Amino acid sequence: MPVVTYLIISLLAYLLGSIPFGYVLVRCFLKEDIRTKGSGNIGATNVVRSGAKGLGALTFLLDVLKGFVAVFVGVWVLQLHALPAVPVQSATAFAAFFAICGHIFPVWLHFKGGKGVATALGVFLALAWLPALASLGVFLLAFLLSKYVSLASVLSALAFPVFALTLPHTAYNAWMIAVVLIIPVIVILKHHQNINRLLRGTEYRFGKSK
Repeated sequence: MPVVTYLIISLLAYLLGSIPFGYVLVRCFLKEDIRTKGSGNIGATNVVRSGAKGLGALTFLLDVLKGFVAVFVGVWVLQLHALPAVPVQSATAFAAFFAICGHIFPVWLHFKGGKGVATALGVFLALAWLPALASLGVFLLAFLLSKYVSLASVLSALAFPVFALTLPHTAYNAWMIAVVLIIPVIVILKHHQNINRLLRGTEYRFGKSK
Protein backbone atom coordinates (compact mmCIF):
# COMPACT_ATOMS: atom_id res chain seq x y z
CA MET A 1 0.00 0.00 0.00
CA PRO A 2 1.20 3.59 -0.68
CA VAL A 3 1.13 4.29 3.08
CA VAL A 4 4.32 2.23 3.43
CA THR A 5 6.11 4.50 0.97
CA TYR A 6 4.93 7.60 2.82
CA LEU A 7 6.02 6.16 6.17
CA ILE A 8 9.54 5.39 4.91
CA ILE A 9 9.88 8.83 3.32
CA SER A 10 8.63 10.53 6.48
CA LEU A 11 10.96 8.57 8.76
CA LEU A 12 14.07 9.19 6.66
CA ALA A 13 13.29 12.89 6.27
CA TYR A 14 12.58 13.24 9.99
CA LEU A 15 15.88 11.59 10.94
CA LEU A 16 17.83 13.79 8.53
CA GLY A 17 16.05 16.92 9.74
CA SER A 18 16.63 15.96 13.37
CA ILE A 19 20.43 16.20 13.15
CA PRO A 20 21.09 19.06 15.65
CA PHE A 21 24.05 20.67 13.92
CA GLY A 22 24.18 23.69 16.24
CA TYR A 23 24.32 21.48 19.30
CA VAL A 24 26.88 19.10 17.78
CA LEU A 25 29.23 21.82 16.50
CA VAL A 26 29.28 23.76 19.77
CA ARG A 27 29.72 20.55 21.75
CA CYS A 28 32.59 19.36 19.55
CA PHE A 29 34.51 22.62 19.12
CA LEU A 30 33.72 24.59 22.28
CA LYS A 31 32.94 21.71 24.64
CA GLU A 32 29.78 23.53 25.69
CA ASP A 33 26.05 22.92 25.56
CA ILE A 34 24.46 25.60 23.36
CA ARG A 35 21.19 25.03 25.23
CA THR A 36 22.73 26.74 28.26
CA LYS A 37 23.68 29.85 26.26
CA GLY A 38 21.60 32.86 25.29
CA SER A 39 18.07 31.86 24.35
CA GLY A 40 18.86 28.16 24.78
CA ASN A 41 17.99 27.52 21.14
CA ILE A 42 20.16 25.22 19.03
CA GLY A 43 19.81 27.33 15.87
CA ALA A 44 22.39 29.43 14.06
CA THR A 45 21.33 32.75 15.61
CA ASN A 46 21.93 31.56 19.16
CA VAL A 47 25.24 29.97 18.17
CA VAL A 48 26.35 33.35 16.81
CA ARG A 49 25.10 35.10 19.95
CA SER A 50 27.18 32.71 22.05
CA GLY A 51 30.26 34.25 20.44
CA ALA A 52 30.99 31.57 17.82
CA LYS A 53 30.26 33.41 14.57
CA GLY A 54 32.03 30.84 12.40
CA LEU A 55 30.14 27.96 13.99
CA GLY A 56 26.93 29.95 13.65
CA ALA A 57 27.48 30.39 9.92
CA LEU A 58 28.29 26.70 9.55
CA THR A 59 25.20 25.76 11.55
CA PHE A 60 23.05 27.86 9.22
CA LEU A 61 24.53 26.30 6.09
CA LEU A 62 24.19 22.75 7.40
CA ASP A 63 20.61 23.32 8.55
CA VAL A 64 19.73 24.69 5.10
CA LEU A 65 21.50 21.77 3.44
CA LYS A 66 19.71 19.11 5.47
CA GLY A 67 16.35 20.63 4.57
CA PHE A 68 17.31 20.74 0.90
CA VAL A 69 18.60 17.17 0.85
CA ALA A 70 15.64 15.83 2.83
CA VAL A 71 13.22 16.83 0.07
CA PHE A 72 15.12 14.65 -2.37
CA VAL A 73 14.83 11.72 0.01
CA GLY A 74 11.29 11.45 -1.26
CA VAL A 75 12.45 11.26 -4.86
CA TRP A 76 15.15 8.74 -3.97
CA VAL A 77 12.68 6.46 -2.18
CA LEU A 78 10.44 6.47 -5.24
CA GLN A 79 13.31 5.00 -7.21
CA LEU A 80 13.19 1.92 -4.99
CA HIS A 81 10.80 0.05 -7.21
CA ALA A 82 10.08 -2.48 -4.46
CA LEU A 83 7.86 0.15 -2.84
CA PRO A 84 4.41 1.26 -4.05
CA ALA A 85 4.62 4.33 -6.28
CA VAL A 86 3.18 7.67 -5.12
CA PRO A 87 3.06 11.08 -6.85
CA VAL A 88 6.42 12.89 -6.76
CA GLN A 89 4.89 16.08 -5.39
CA SER A 90 3.27 14.15 -2.57
CA ALA A 91 6.54 12.38 -1.76
CA THR A 92 8.50 15.62 -1.63
CA ALA A 93 5.77 17.35 0.38
CA PHE A 94 5.88 14.62 3.03
CA ALA A 95 9.69 14.78 3.09
CA ALA A 96 9.61 18.56 3.49
CA PHE A 97 7.12 18.50 6.34
CA PHE A 98 8.86 15.79 8.34
CA ALA A 99 12.29 17.34 7.85
CA ILE A 100 10.93 20.45 9.57
CA CYS A 101 9.38 18.29 12.30
CA GLY A 102 12.74 16.61 12.81
CA HIS A 103 14.52 19.93 13.24
CA ILE A 104 11.96 21.37 15.64
CA PHE A 105 11.35 18.13 17.56
CA PRO A 106 14.60 16.13 17.41
CA VAL A 107 14.40 12.78 19.15
CA TRP A 108 18.07 13.14 20.19
CA LEU A 109 17.39 16.26 22.30
CA HIS A 110 14.16 15.20 23.99
CA PHE A 111 12.14 16.76 21.14
CA LYS A 112 13.39 20.28 21.90
CA GLY A 113 15.05 21.71 18.80
CA GLY A 114 15.26 24.88 16.76
CA LYS A 115 12.66 27.14 15.20
CA GLY A 116 13.03 25.78 11.68
CA VAL A 117 13.98 28.94 9.76
CA ALA A 118 17.16 27.71 8.08
CA THR A 119 15.78 24.21 7.49
CA ALA A 120 12.61 25.70 6.02
CA LEU A 121 14.75 27.74 3.64
CA GLY A 122 16.49 24.56 2.48
CA VAL A 123 13.18 22.76 2.09
CA PHE A 124 11.66 25.59 0.09
CA LEU A 125 14.73 25.98 -2.11
CA ALA A 126 14.20 22.37 -3.12
CA LEU A 127 10.43 22.68 -3.57
CA ALA A 128 10.17 26.13 -5.16
CA TRP A 129 13.49 27.91 -5.50
CA LEU A 130 12.22 31.23 -6.90
CA PRO A 131 9.68 31.90 -4.10
CA ALA A 132 12.31 30.76 -1.60
CA LEU A 133 14.84 33.29 -2.92
CA ALA A 134 12.18 36.00 -2.92
CA SER A 135 11.40 35.20 0.72
CA LEU A 136 15.12 35.27 1.51
CA GLY A 137 15.17 38.75 0.02
CA VAL A 138 12.37 39.76 2.41
CA PHE A 139 14.39 38.35 5.30
CA LEU A 140 17.53 40.24 4.35
CA LEU A 141 15.70 43.52 3.82
CA ALA A 142 13.79 43.23 7.09
CA PHE A 143 16.94 42.32 8.98
CA LEU A 144 19.01 45.14 7.50
CA LEU A 145 16.31 47.66 8.40
CA SER A 146 15.46 46.37 11.87
CA LYS A 147 18.39 44.21 13.04
CA TYR A 148 15.80 41.79 14.46
CA VAL A 149 16.39 38.23 13.25
CA SER A 150 13.06 37.12 14.66
CA LEU A 151 11.09 39.84 12.87
CA ALA A 152 12.88 39.07 9.60
CA SER A 153 12.14 35.37 10.06
CA VAL A 154 8.43 35.94 10.69
CA LEU A 155 8.06 38.31 7.74
CA SER A 156 9.86 35.96 5.36
CA ALA A 157 7.68 33.06 6.57
CA LEU A 158 4.59 35.16 5.88
CA ALA A 159 5.90 36.09 2.46
CA PHE A 160 6.73 32.61 1.21
CA PRO A 161 3.17 31.31 0.63
CA VAL A 162 2.32 34.54 -1.18
CA PHE A 163 5.29 34.18 -3.50
CA ALA A 164 4.76 30.44 -3.93
CA LEU A 165 1.15 30.87 -5.00
CA THR A 166 1.53 33.99 -7.14
CA LEU A 167 4.86 33.59 -8.93
CA PRO A 168 4.85 31.33 -12.03
CA HIS A 169 4.88 27.68 -10.98
CA THR A 170 3.77 24.23 -11.99
CA ALA A 171 0.39 23.15 -10.66
CA TYR A 172 0.60 22.12 -7.02
CA ASN A 173 -1.32 19.13 -5.73
CA ALA A 174 -3.16 19.22 -2.40
CA TRP A 175 -0.21 17.93 -0.34
CA MET A 176 2.14 20.52 -1.81
CA ILE A 177 -0.30 23.36 -1.14
CA ALA A 178 -0.71 22.13 2.43
CA VAL A 179 3.06 22.15 2.99
CA VAL A 180 3.44 25.59 1.42
CA LEU A 181 0.88 26.93 3.90
CA ILE A 182 1.57 24.85 7.02
CA ILE A 183 5.36 25.07 7.32
CA PRO A 184 5.39 28.90 7.47
CA VAL A 185 2.65 28.76 10.13
CA ILE A 186 4.77 26.35 12.19
CA VAL A 187 7.81 28.63 11.91
CA ILE A 188 5.77 31.65 12.97
CA LEU A 189 4.22 29.80 15.92
CA LYS A 190 7.70 28.78 17.07
CA HIS A 191 8.49 32.51 17.28
CA HIS A 192 5.59 33.33 19.61
CA GLN A 193 7.90 34.32 22.46
CA ASN A 194 9.92 36.52 20.12
CA ILE A 195 6.73 38.16 18.87
CA ASN A 196 5.69 38.92 22.44
CA ARG A 197 9.10 40.47 23.14
CA LEU A 198 8.90 42.50 19.94
CA LEU A 199 5.54 43.89 21.04
CA ARG A 200 6.98 44.74 24.46
CA GLY A 201 10.15 46.24 22.97
CA THR A 202 12.42 43.78 24.79
CA GLU A 203 13.49 41.57 21.88
CA TYR A 204 17.21 41.07 21.28
CA ARG A 205 18.50 43.28 18.48
CA PHE A 206 21.40 41.73 16.60
CA GLY A 207 24.76 43.37 17.28
CA LYS A 208 23.66 45.08 20.47
CA SER A 209 23.87 43.97 24.08
CA LYS A 210 20.65 42.96 25.83
